Amino acid sequence: MAVPTIELGSGATRVSGANRGVAVLDFILRLVAIVATLASAIAMGTTNESLPFFTQFIRFRAKYSDLPTFTFFVAANSIVCGYLILSLALSVSHIMCGAAEKSRVVLIFFDAAMLALLTSAASAAAAIVYLAHKGNTRANWFAICQQFNSFCERISGSLIGSFGGIIVFILLILMSAFTLSRRS
Repeated sequence: MAVPTIELGSGATRVSGANRGVAVLDFILRLVAIVATLASAIAMGTTNESLPFFTQFIRFRAKYSDLPTFTFFVAANSIVCGYLILSLALSVSHIMCGAAEKSRVVLIFFDAAMLALLTSAASAAAAIVYLAHKGNTRANWFAICQQFNSFCERISGSLIGSFGGIIVFILLILMSAFTLSRRS
């Protein structure tokens, strides 16, 4: 079933019906992903907690930058958030002018790359968060979440936002692929 379009004078077509709805949903999902990745980067990047040892002068500190995996997580979420902000322009152009097959292919390509980056960062951070919660007695890594409750809650919460961003990227890629396949 062909979707009706209106031919404009410059050769571009204006989208109506289902394609416009998909383009609007694409824009909304990108906004959701921006919020999720930005919140994850901020939550992880501002995470630190200090506990007194025996006196007030000797303290144990847990900070995100103590673990390179968390630093990578913050950097990856920041890069993905920046990309999403830049991709909003193409998303708006898909709402206004639907005959943008080449830009959809470009978005699929970059969305897939950002999905890979975000997945690798979230997965690596999830492994460290698991060790923080459970520890590993065979490797003499002790669980620190009994002592550093606030630290563990924040890093776990930032993972939720990042994995939410992964789900949104999967939906964005599937929607773009579906839209391109309908035009063929």
